Amino acid sequence: MYETRLFNVDEIESQLVKKTLFEIYDALEERGYNPINQLTGYILSGDPGYISSYKDSRKKMTSLDRAKIVETLLKSFIK
Repeated sequence: MYETRLFNVDEIESQLVKKTLFEIYDALEERGYNPINQLTGYILSGDPGYISSYKDSRKKMTSLDRAKIVETLLKSFIK
């Protein structure tokens, strides 16, 4: 209870990005979109029009830094 804890901010950010991407993926799929195509379009162009506003997906996506998204995806892929 009184022990010092260390937090890895990069790991916390990565987990937040992953969680958010999964939520957006599920929402896009639920609406009948191809989530991979839509997410790729957004990441490459930065155009939020690729992401539906369903379940606040667009708002969630634009709250993330695109560079952090790419970094998180690459780290996950390399592992």
